[in-house]
Amino acid sequence: MTEGSAPVTSHSPKNVTALDSPIWGRSFSDDEMRAIFCSERYLAACTEVEVALARAQAGLGLIPAEAADGIAAASLQPLDHDRLARETEIVGYPILPIVEQLSVTAGEAGKYLHWGATTQDIMDTATVLQIRDGLDLVARRVEGVRRALAGLARTHRDTPMAGRTHMQHALPVTFGYKAATWLSGFDRHAERLEQLSPRVLNVQFSGASGTLASLSGRGLETQSALAAELGLGVPAITWHSIRDGIAETVQTLALIGGSLAKIAGDVAIMMTTELSEVAEPFVRHRGASSTMPQKANPISCELILAGARLMRNHASAMLDAMIHDHERATGPSHLEFSAVPEGFATISGMLAQAEFMLEGLRVYPENMGRNLDHSRGLIVAEAVMMALAPHTGRKEAHDIVYAGCRRAVEGSMSLYDALKDEVALTSHLEVELLKSLTEPRNYLGEAPEMVDRVLAGR
Repeated sequence: MTEGSAPVTSHSPKNVTALDSPIWGRSFSDDEMRAIFCSERYLAACTEVEVALARAQAGLGLIPAEAADGIAAASLQPLDHDRLARETEIVGYPILPIVEQLSVTAGEAGKYLHWGATTQDIMDTATVLQIRDGLDLVARRVEGVRRALAGLARTHRDTPMAGRTHMQHALPVTFGYKAATWLSGFDRHAERLEQLSPRVLNVQFSGASGTLASLSGRGLETQSALAAELGLGVPAITWHSIRDGIAETVQTLALIGGSLAKIAGDVAIMMTTELSEVAEPFVRHRGASSTMPQKANPISCELILAGARLMRNHASAMLDAMIHDHERATGPSHLEFSAVPEGFATISGMLAQAEFMLEGLRVYPENMGRNLDHSRGLIVAEAVMMALAPHTGRKEAHDIVYAGCRRAVEGSMSLYDALKDEVALTSHLEVELLKSLTEPRNYLGEAPEMVDRVLAGR
């Protein structure tokens, strides 16, 4: 715990959510993120802001230096958590109860505690400190996912498989190409996280209505000094009722969650018994059924998919939380008490599951090849059509090949066999060319080169 962070005795209510459950907790949330956003850390952050404010004001000569020292010393004493909980229920917010306890402990120095501040100054800045640590952890987890995806893309750059649209075979791709498309989204998420910080990691110190009137012309000076103490940015103007920064943070987490769910959805389908193209890492009994010994369910995928739906709810709540009335809202800020910590906790669990799954993903190229050949060449009907089109025109070429596809399906034959005696086609395309065109592995387009572009510079 950092200097200025008060130890807190823990007398928490019973756990009722999946995030805090002793049964489900570690499946849905990362322990490291839980430590950042737990109530103890939040109260410690509030105390840290109060101590930093006293130091900043002492440095400016607004309060005596010994008062700042006394406040810092008092902050190291444990708070009475039971009393704090009772008083917070009455007041509605924890800052007044914290200030009252610290003031008594600080003695004479307590007269200068919370000088010129208002409750939301402390609460918002404490939340920003948590967000800073949370974003650092999210960025590290995103980097872990990017490394795993880059490894898959590189290893399977040329591993052919069926591309699928509307759950049907479309055209051949490579598994490396699929992994690289996943990776491209996380490259953009890394950019988003970097760009987000300057807009969000700003101090909140503005007084009751946001004008800093209580400090007699030295408010902006105090604000800058407090920001320097905490290593935060200085906003151009008060943001306590303008919540786009906090909302953007949770929306960004939800975007990351959506990308994780895209991967999880693809992997879960590829894990189906009929496809068996990939599998989650083997851990004894992971994904096992109580009655079917053969089962290996996509557990990480399921948790990620569930988490994405929870993230959508938090993102939606934060849009409502932006609607603050005038200079201090009547309720919307309470939505943040749930959406911010739970959003960070949920995305941390999703990222941890994704790292585990992708780092140990078992890939079966032979099954990908088997599935690619399942349609007996129909997957590359476009290749034949595009080769014929310069001779007949695109529409007529489409009609010729379409009729051949219907014969192949109805006669359970290969596309090549369905087309090799079609005079309208063979009068333009030689048999050997037709054989080459109906081989799916010859129609990968520029997928491998696209993988190279995504991996360039890594």
